[in-house]
Amino acid sequence: MVSGRRIGKREIASLEPGQVIWDGDVSGFGARRQIEAVSYILIYRTAEGRQRWHTIGRHGSPWTPDTARKEARRLLGSVAGGLDPAALKRAKRMAQSVSELCDLYLADAEAGRLLTRRKTAKKISTILTDRGRIERHIKPLLGTMRVPAVTRVDIEGFMHDVAQGKTAARSKTKKRRGLANVRGGKGTASRTVGLLGSIFTYALRHGMRPDNPVRGVERFADGQRNRRLSDEEYAAIGAALRNAEKDGEICPPAIALTRFLLVTGWRRGEGLALKPSEVHLVRRTATLGDSKTGRSVRPLSNSAMSLLRSATNSKAEPDGLVFQASRGRGLMSGYPKIWERIALAAGLPDDVTPHVFRHSFASLAADLGFADSTIAALIGHAGRSMTSRYVHSADAVLLAAADAVARRTLELMREPKGAEVVKFRARSGKA
Repeated sequence: MVSGRRIGKREIASLEPGQVIWDGDVSGFGARRQIEAVSYILIYRTAEGRQRWHTIGRHGSPWTPDTARKEARRLLGSVAGGLDPAALKRAKRMAQSVSELCDLYLADAEAGRLLTRRKTAKKISTILTDRGRIERHIKPLLGTMRVPAVTRVDIEGFMHDVAQGKTAARSKTKKRRGLANVRGGKGTASRTVGLLGSIFTYALRHGMRPDNPVRGVERFADGQRNRRLSDEEYAAIGAALRNAEKDGEICPPAIALTRFLLVTGWRRGEGLALKPSEVHLVRRTATLGDSKTGRSVRPLSNSAMSLLRSATNSKAEPDGLVFQASRGRGLMSGYPKIWERIALAAGLPDDVTPHVFRHSFASLAADLGFADSTIAALIGHAGRSMTSRYVHSADAVLLAAADAVARRTLELMREPKGAEVVKFRARSGKA
């Protein structure tokens, strides 16, 4: 049965069992009487062209012809935005535990349906980090709890358990001879609670619960953000790198990458993923098309350029990697373990990581009197990444700043003049 006018209470009352009536205002919105009750329905097509039949709810509080029609319009707007309300409803019905909620969250993240604050999809590296925190901390402690039952007290207890090392463990990974050393700690606890906040915001947005239990939880301060290398630690790293070169036990690209991160303040992932095609040797710049903060153009000091020239030759593939792994053609996945060996040789504490290089570089730049805007441009800080036009108009100032900070870094490392050049042979015709 098709109605040429809006569905109202009179039309609902006149429906016979098994009969369907369609609204004259909202396409696909209708009502059908089953044996005992009337249900409001919506028929639509997904972005893939598949027809879906979605039940809005039964007639009666809160669903009336007007409220159901309003909900149908909202759902059609979601469909236009690429969502599938029927599939989402099934997912909500299935997501009874925190573990299942996390799986739904990761599936949407991997499909590019979860956007960051910059309105871009989450990066693969971020998703991998999220998955690690979910599998190693969230699921073991909260996974069996029902989504609506989780309270702020539960989240606070979770944070303290992770901080105290309750989830600490050593386990094998999928990689050959891979080993994950999960330590916990306050920093891990705070960052994992931050991820839980995003996961429960996802649950809130999709109607799985009415609030976010993470809201209001006071997290530990992340002391690592203020950590910088001391003069003695710079010197120890420099000595460890020079000794590693003499011993030949660490692959030269890894040594070059470590020096490069120290003299640039780049994120470890940015250095690992750097391609020859992203480096402009004449302008002394690198254009990163997909950094953590989006497209970013970085000035390069003469020291950094020297390292890049030594790591790249004329036969290198433009879309290959500057700092190649000793085996295979992918990223140098073993670098974290290599850094642990360097740090052990230098006698450094556990809290010195390659990310501390970034804070140390920024701190040295501040010590030298450079403005925050200049420092942000040098390291590609969030909200401060440069455009090509900015580089062309101010590159002389930025390049001079990059040179000054790199020189100071090498002085603290007690590197002899020219020591930043690390020559190593090309492997299979590549740098």
